[in-house]
Amino acid sequence: MAHYNLATPVSEADIRKLRINDTVTLQNTLFGIRDATQIHMFDHGRKTRFDLSGHAVIHTAPNVRKVSVSTEFPAGYEPICIGTTTSDRMERFTRPLMTQNGVRMIVGKGGMREGSAEAFKELGGVYLAIIGGTAALETTWIEQIEDVDMDDLNPESLWRFKIRDFGPLLVAMDSHGGSIYQEVKSDVASKKEAVLKSLGIIS
Repeated sequence: MAHYNLATPVSEADIRKLRINDTVTLQNTLFGIRDATQIHMFDHGRKTRFDLSGHAVIHTAPNVRKVSVSTEFPAGYEPICIGTTTSDRMERFTRPLMTQNGVRMIVGKGGMREGSAEAFKELGGVYLAIIGGTAALETTWIEQIEDVDMDDLNPESLWRFKIRDFGPLLVAMDSHGGSIYQEVKSDVASKKEAVLKSLGIIS
């Protein structure tokens, strides 16, 4: 188990070093994305002007305040609370995010499924888990909303955040087929069988 400090964008080689139960702190840039964003990108063929190659995306729809554009608020938005949403329902977008946009890291909570695990292994990606209920803390890791695209979808716009010391985040799914979610699932199934046998429910 090791800790890595990664400044985005990163290379495939950087990602291949990571293993489940390692931790990662991100620097530089993080992109905020959610259901509507990806539906427009991949179901409706909408293109973004942002270059996501080698970057991380976080599953979020932030609470922001519209303000005048300034040096402090170049996108015209002040971050109020930027939390993380459950990733599972965005499962089908992992592969296109990687193949079409070059995304290397997905930050979320709750984990993803077999399709994502296969994409991470084949293409070189990871899932970085964050603890639920930590939105206030996460917001302190975001220094600025630098830019925004597809803002007609607000708050499910595509956000570009300037970040500093974003983490530590847990490597929950790696590029070698490892998944803490699968390990927990297998462990639970094993213990469940033992409990059922002890109760005489199964033989």
